[in-house]
Amino acid sequence: MNLAFDFTVNKENNSITVVREFNAALALVWDAYTKSEILEQWWAPKPWKAKTKSMDFKVGGHWHYAMCGPAGEVHWAVTTYDRIEFQKLFAGLDSFTNENGDINKELPQSNWEVSFVSKGNTTLVTTYTTYESLEQLEAIINMGFKEGYTMAMEGLDAFLATQMKGE
Repeated sequence: MNLAFDFTVNKENNSITVVREFNAALALVWDAYTKSEILEQWWAPKPWKAKTKSMDFKVGGHWHYAMCGPAGEVHWAVTTYDRIEFQKLFAGLDSFTNENGDINKELPQSNWEVSFVSKGNTTLVTTYTTYESLEQLEAIINMGFKEGYTMAMEGLDAFLATQMKGE
C-alpha cells in the first residue's frame, strides 16, 4: 500500500507541514495521538522512548513527557492544549521544559495543529507546526526534527500494524 507522506518547510511563514496517511481507522489513529499509554509506544524516535509524567487531554490541559535516550539522556517537554475537536483536530503549544514543567525559553516553542480525516480504511493526519521566528524554525530543523519525526511516524505505523493484527 502506498500511503501519503509529505514534509514541507515554509521559511516565509516559519512553518512545517507534515501530511501522513496511516493504514488504520480514524478512531485508532486519534487514540494513538491522544492517549498517553499509546503515545509512549511510538512518539519517540527509536531507540528513544517517551515517558509520560502527566496528561490531561482537554482544552487547557497538557501532556508533560520526557524523551528518554538509550544512554540515560532525558529531555522534557510539555504540550498545552488550546483546541480540541473530537476525532477532527487538536492544537496547542509545545515547549521544552524541565522535569517540573518549567518552560526553557532558550529553546524554540512551537504551535501545533494536528488534524485527522478518515479515508475509509486509512486516516490522513496533517500536522501544521509554526514557530515565532525563522531562527527558531531553523534551530528545530538543525536539531533533527525531520529525521526524528519521520522515525516516530514509522513507530506509529508499527504500533498500528500490531493493533490491526489483533482485530
